[in-house]
Amino acid sequence: MPRLSRAAARRWDARLQARIGRLPASRADGVLRQLSQAADHGKLWLAVGLALGAKQGAPRRAAARGLGSLLVSSALVNVVLKPVFGRVRPDPAGAAAADRVLDRTPHTLSFPSGHSASAAAFATGVAMESPWAGALVAPVALGVGYSRVHVGVHYPGDVLAGMAVGGAVAAATRHWWPVRPSTPARVRPTERAPALPGGAGLHVAVNPRSGRADYDPAADIAALLPGAVVVEIDDEHSVTDVLEEAVRAGARALGVAGGDGSVAAAAAVALAHGLPLAVLPAGTLNHFARDVGVATPVEAARAVEAGDGVLVDVAAVNGVPFLNTASIGSYPEMVRRRDALRGKLGTWLALTVAAGQVLRTGQPVELEVDGRRTSAWILFVGNGVYTPRGLSPAWRPALDDGLLDVQYLRADLRWGRTRAVLATLLGASERSRSYRQFQVPRLTVRSLSGPQAVAYDGETGDAGTEFVFTKRQRLVVYRLR
Repeated sequence: MPRLSRAAARRWDARLQARIGRLPASRADGVLRQLSQAADHGKLWLAVGLALGAKQGAPRRAAARGLGSLLVSSALVNVVLKPVFGRVRPDPAGAAAADRVLDRTPHTLSFPSGHSASAAAFATGVAMESPWAGALVAPVALGVGYSRVHVGVHYPGDVLAGMAVGGAVAAATRHWWPVRPSTPARVRPTERAPALPGGAGLHVAVNPRSGRADYDPAADIAALLPGAVVVEIDDEHSVTDVLEEAVRAGARALGVAGGDGSVAAAAAVALAHGLPLAVLPAGTLNHFARDVGVATPVEAARAVEAGDGVLVDVAAVNGVPFLNTASIGSYPEMVRRRDALRGKLGTWLALTVAAGQVLRTGQPVELEVDGRRTSAWILFVGNGVYTPRGLSPAWRPALDDGLLDVQYLRADLRWGRTRAVLATLLGASERSRSYRQFQVPRLTVRSLSGPQAVAYDGETGDAGTEFVFTKRQRLVVYRLR
């Protein structure tokens, strides 16, 4: 098959552009002209991103990935690729009818199209996190790309190349910021969750300080489950206090509305008394609820009424249960800073900044990990094996694997701080010489640097020099099957 030379491709490109320029006038001319101008400097996509970001969950993640991809692709096209290829734009006067020409003709280079790259990057990034939002944005992105030819400021080849670059940049973000799967973690169904119509027999502890400052979920939970006893915690009555009182009152099931720390406290009471637990997500991140597959309080309420339950692993450190993660060293502070920055910077950049800040000022800890001595910046222990590997594990494919996920970052190598920060920046911490990982059902860690605090599920435990991590019995959690 004969190859098309670069010169021949440019001739065909110019001919197609000229044909589009000779199309008869129509009502579409004004619409496409306005659409093209609305996308100047990413204004259109910023507005769409703000609208998506107003809703928590997948839409907000879609906005963050879309806008992040747009920024990278725009810089790549305008700073790197356009000067390399040096293609001059078509003459607008000869390329489009007078009523199509933009108010302000761009004077930058033509190949590839920056507008098209930004549109494709944003639409692809959005679709990766939220397919339904991507389906709505994609036609608009295609319209922006075509509009650049219609108004005479780009050749069709410029648009196609820009679309390819933008889509590739968005797809490449998976390397640093993996897409969370839409399916929940693997669990085992159980018949040990009684059906409670209207929530009768369920006692729910609500932490009003979790999640948004302007939202108290107690009223919504009472409306969803009018038969349940709903009690808010306060400075004098913790989640544990409220649920222990519920057990004494004859509760058939326990419930909790709050963040991961509140859920872990509720799980400890449920385990101690052999009762099922209803998790009504009301925190900021809701790691456990997302992994187990309970996205909203409505889903949790439906599972309670249906009696649908699953079995999940519970880990413990020195006998104290935890559902998600425990850590020693700099990890708690790194996570705190990452979560504080994530809304502004996105997960990857927030993690990089947080890791740089913590590793620059933190001190390593001398540890004995299952009998092996090491100097570590961070020791992470997950209740189940987390993915992706590396410094920012995000979710678990299974909640019933019976394993502790041990990951740590060594500090005894030359240029250890620099290695750690660069590996995080490049999204390759799991391939760094500083990184170690293994999985076991039981782990003993001894601190050789004096007492250290252990953090678990967003809370900080007592300081100590020896920590025994184990897997406890399985917890029954309400979840729709």
